[in-house]
Amino acid sequence: MADKSRTPMRKKERKEKESTEMSKDVKDVKNEGEQAVDNGEVPSAEAAAANGAVGDDQNGEFQVEALELPPFEIIEGDRIDPFAFKFQFKNVEYSSGRNKTFLCYLVDKGSADDGLLKGYLEDEHTGSHAEEAFFLQCLKDYDPALKYTVTWYVSSSPCSDCAAKIAEVLRVRKNIKLSLFAARLFEWEETDIQDGLKAMHAAGCKLRVMKPLDFSYTWETFVENEEQPLNLWEDCTENYEYYQEKLADILQ
Repeated sequence: MADKSRTPMRKKERKEKESTEMSKDVKDVKNEGEQAVDNGEVPSAEAAAANGAVGDDQNGEFQVEALELPPFEIIEGDRIDPFAFKFQFKNVEYSSGRNKTFLCYLVDKGSADDGLLKGYLEDEHTGSHAEEAFFLQCLKDYDPALKYTVTWYVSSSPCSDCAAKIAEVLRVRKNIKLSLFAARLFEWEETDIQDGLKAMHAAGCKLRVMKPLDFSYTWETFVENEEQPLNLWEDCTENYEYYQEKLADILQ
């Protein structure tokens, strides 16, 4: 990545950079996939349909209403395919081709009987996004009497619509404490995106960019890694520092 003192590229310049970045990443993933086939490894994922919508009633209570969605818009599971993780979570600035969100979650309900909920969601950006689907599917049995400590590791920070919904959930459900760690910042130059991040922060969400150690932790906890360590890409630390600096500027 170039020096952090540079002027950020706008969309026209970014597209030229993206095409080169995407070709390199796709080639890397393809080569890894071919090698895995030679070793007899077959990546897999379980698909599930999502339904539901979010709204508030007149008393200010957070409600979940039935909403029929086409199948295979939200994928839910325990472990991510390793090649998908390496491509989708790579913290590049020019992220062409990474047109979906992977959300890894940990939920502690504060009760030893319930244990720790763990898994991931993947969206296709054709219906509900992963962030909204989490509240509809993973917290569908939400209990206002419990205290929820929720941790997300996401491939990119939320879009403006999802950020607004997250902020509203946290304002209404005071017993949910959310920490969100993002591999990349999604369109961070845009004013509506910045406003969404600020709204989440003001609602009590802890926001941070993923550090190199976070990528290794996510690999070990949420990826079908076959007990192999994650080899971090060359500019992982530099990209983390770049994004974290941008996030700090937005939230100050």
